[in-house]
Amino acid sequence: MKKTTNEMRFETQIPIRDVMKNNPAMLGIEATVAKAAKTMCQEGVGSVIIVGNGKPIGIVTEEDIACKVVAKDLKPSTVHVKEIMSTPLITVSADKTVGDAAHMMVKHKVRRLPVIDAKKKVIGIVTVRDLLTVSNELNDILTDLIEINREELVEQGMCNRCGQMSDDLKRVENILLCPRCRDEDSIS
Repeated sequence: MKKTTNEMRFETQIPIRDVMKNNPAMLGIEATVAKAAKTMCQEGVGSVIIVGNGKPIGIVTEEDIACKVVAKDLKPSTVHVKEIMSTPLITVSADKTVGDAAHMMVKHKVRRLPVIDAKKKVIGIVTVRDLLTVSNELNDILTDLIEINREELVEQGMCNRCGQMSDDLKRVENILLCPRCRDEDSIS
């Protein structure tokens, strides 16, 4: 079943609230990297939001731990998250859309965005993986639209089936067909 333009517009305007994970992992600024790693493992996530004075101030990811602690042969129980966290924290408002989040991720070169409410309180997190879940359906829609447009393109040249010259070729299932060959396909 083909999607209409209105349905496609609806799909691209999905609110962040509908795809974010609620209650993201959070730790205080004095926590150690060992505690952050343990929290990530227990919760099955790839990041921990760091909070200072009740406000989100940074994020520690698996990559931060690997590159800033393990690769430097530092002991995770002696390094504090405040020393390796990425800051300033890039967040997205809960009233934004999936498209807005994707643009922010590209612009800031991040793969995770904490989601905040109007009071700047973290209420969730959205990741590239969350956006990909939505994009799979969008890719199907775009593939259908491309195929529809390919069939409508008019070209001049030789029919790929009968070899006759025509100034009314149309691409059907990735081959150029003259009107006669297209009619034969519709009859069969």
